[in-house]
Amino acid sequence: MANTYSQLYIHVIFAVKGRQSLISANWKEEIYKYINGIVTNKEQKLIAINGMPDHIHILIGLKPNKSISDLVRDIKSNSSQFINDKKWINGKFEWQIGFGAFSYSHSQLTNVINYIQRQEEHHKIKTFKEEYIEFLKLFNVEFKDEYLFSEI
Repeated sequence: MANTYSQLYIHVIFAVKGRQSLISANWKEEIYKYINGIVTNKEQKLIAINGMPDHIHILIGLKPNKSISDLVRDIKSNSSQFINDKKWINGKFEWQIGFGAFSYSHSQLTNVINYIQRQEEHHKIKTFKEEYIEFLKLFNVEFKDEYLFSEI
């Protein structure tokens, strides 16, 4: 076959180091635009992005020529550098080590996009840790609670 055809949708979730509430409403849209630029420059498609002061959700249309680990590494390193260059926080901004990545089919996209867009509503009733554990359980990802948010 001469060409490669794919349809890969990945929902990526990662937190601010120590799950600190550092992402300000005053500049979150600017950082989201910056992350969109990173994804676009890596020739991938950002479908939805939103989060809370302590974490972020990104839905990405991923081409098979790009590793999700490499893409998330680039998003986290470049966006944290951008935040630090802007001096939006006192001290050094960092994302927590690791991330969650969950795949979806095309038929599920509307629900995932709506979920990402309604982060503020979800977090009125559950914490980020509760949300994250719920994803891990839903996708049958084995984990040890004591290592879930460690900085090792």
